[in-house]
Amino acid sequence: MVVWTQRDRVTRARAGVLEFLLLNHPLDCPICDSAGQCALQDRAFDCGVTATRSREPRRALEKRVPLSPTLMLDREHCILCRRCVSFCHHISGSGELGIFERGDRSLVDVFPGREVDDPYSMNLVDLCPTGAITSRDARSDVRPWDLRAIPSVCGGCARGCNVYLDVADGRVQRCRPRRNDAVNQSWMCDYGRRSFTAVERPDRLARAQVRGEDGALHAVPLDEALAEAARRLRALADAKGAGVIAGVASPHASNEDLLCFWRLLEELGTESAGVAVRRGESDEILICAERAANAAGALMLGFVDARPLVERIQGGGVDGLLVSGHELLDESYLGDAALLGKLDSVILLDTHQSPLLRVAHVVLPVRHLAEKEGLVTNAEGRVQRLRRAVEARPGVLDEGELLYRLARELGLEGFDVEYSLDAVSASLADSLNERASG
Repeated sequence: MVVWTQRDRVTRARAGVLEFLLLNHPLDCPICDSAGQCALQDRAFDCGVTATRSREPRRALEKRVPLSPTLMLDREHCILCRRCVSFCHHISGSGELGIFERGDRSLVDVFPGREVDDPYSMNLVDLCPTGAITSRDARSDVRPWDLRAIPSVCGGCARGCNVYLDVADGRVQRCRPRRNDAVNQSWMCDYGRRSFTAVERPDRLARAQVRGEDGALHAVPLDEALAEAARRLRALADAKGAGVIAGVASPHASNEDLLCFWRLLEELGTESAGVAVRRGESDEILICAERAANAAGALMLGFVDARPLVERIQGGGVDGLLVSGHELLDESYLGDAALLGKLDSVILLDTHQSPLLRVAHVVLPVRHLAEKEGLVTNAEGRVQRLRRAVEARPGVLDEGELLYRLARELGLEGFDVEYSLDAVSASLADSLNERASG
């Protein structure tokens, strides 16, 4: 069989179908949210459709139909392609949408008494070829041609969905799935999309802080905070031995960050290195129970679950704690920061404010996943690359660089050269190869 797709007859047939699709479509491309990323607009350009032969008024339909707390439907833009209906029935399995009425009165709607509230509902925005379905929190915010798409990895759970972070004006405007058939196909969950709003939250930590003699935290230059952290850790190690110092890593840190953390603890002489991983509900589509981007990477590097370390803290066997992130506050671990109030020194590295600020003696702000480069390992052991989408605030560094500078301040062996992400990445590969061969 020979199929011709570019002959004049085929081209005319294609243009005729497109003419029917545009028969009642509103001519609002200049103000439409999807202008610039609209498949219907692209096809009209390809087929050379420049005008309509219809003189009758276009059919007026409802323009802002709520499908859920997060989604809105513009029925005038809908061309009844049924992608959204197919997704709800065959991918998410929720089946809330259907085609109602008949013939030229057909329309997409939600079944009575229901709304589109499954964990994957925002994929409908990506699927819709004409912008009929839009997200309420991103309507009319920014034009597609103003966005710069940065390939990265979602940190919402251990699946590590491949994503694009769309950036404009120095901000992450939205997150959408990037196709990878081995990880997430073409989908991602709503929780993962919203996780990147944390980059701009008002409770971000922006300055290093040290607890003064008055018992309150005070903003200080980063070098001063690192010197105070090193002084406290050195004093504990000299007075009681490094065994009373423990470290809890963040499961959202990159593999390079975790390697720096591990080597600092190793050179310091402590034997307590844990990682706290918050858990939630999972499903059979994408969502993993581990709510962390890199728990697998932490375990691969030698960190163990932090529950035995929590028991040791409760028993009084720890006097100093170097903690990254605030997952330690999860109910399955500490549940409350009060237990850490009795420790001599708590050095905190974190992105956002948390109850740990009440007990921390030194606070060091670190970068969010969207602000850093590096590698993370998903639940299946697949190593994937993070790309920096936005710049962090001045003085806010990766955990790895902060820990590296802290180790230099402590005078530990192997940290005498300047920090380099490329060098740490190469060292990480060597370390993993040694463990694999050993």
